[in-house]
Amino acid sequence: MAHDTGYDERPADPAGRALYGIANVLAVFGGLLCVAMAVLVTVSVGGRYLFAAPLPGDYDLIGILGGCAVFAFLPWCQMRRGNVAVDFFTTRAGPRMRAALEAFGGALYFVIAALFAWRLVHGGIELRESGEVLAVVEFYRWWTVPFDIFCLIVLIGAILWTLAQDIRAIRRGGVPPKDREKTWKHDYE
Repeated sequence: MAHDTGYDERPADPAGRALYGIANVLAVFGGLLCVAMAVLVTVSVGGRYLFAAPLPGDYDLIGILGGCAVFAFLPWCQMRRGNVAVDFFTTRAGPRMRAALEAFGGALYFVIAALFAWRLVHGGIELRESGEVLAVVEFYRWWTVPFDIFCLIVLIGAILWTLAQDIRAIRRGGVPPKDREKTWKHDYE
């Protein structure tokens, strides 16, 4: 059963609304990529079973589509605060402590995402320079890297936005900003 994160409304501020909208579009696109993966697997397995002829390069294409889908879902997950949280140890902590832990986790996530984006840029450049290609379908490996980098940039923006929300909550003693009171019901009760 999915845990209700309590973030069921759009942000009220312009930056939050923009990030939310972009993250929403990316998540829908990620869902379409998952549908494409399902169709690709179905056609390939059906072709293998019925005609002894699977789709060429299906394994590599599934990996590429899956990676792009994961990158597409990350900003939406952050905006909805849907990342895995172990709240067993914080159930007795006060609202300010929980907000501080959220802020610390957000800062740590920011550092990790920034490092990952930095290395992905360098890796993408190396892939482009090497000209690595999936020979079966003539698909250059670097073609999806700009999309992945864009998703990470949106993720970093979402992390910074949620981190700012957490810092405001700490300053208010663990109480969320006025425009998010209804949607922060689980984290800062």
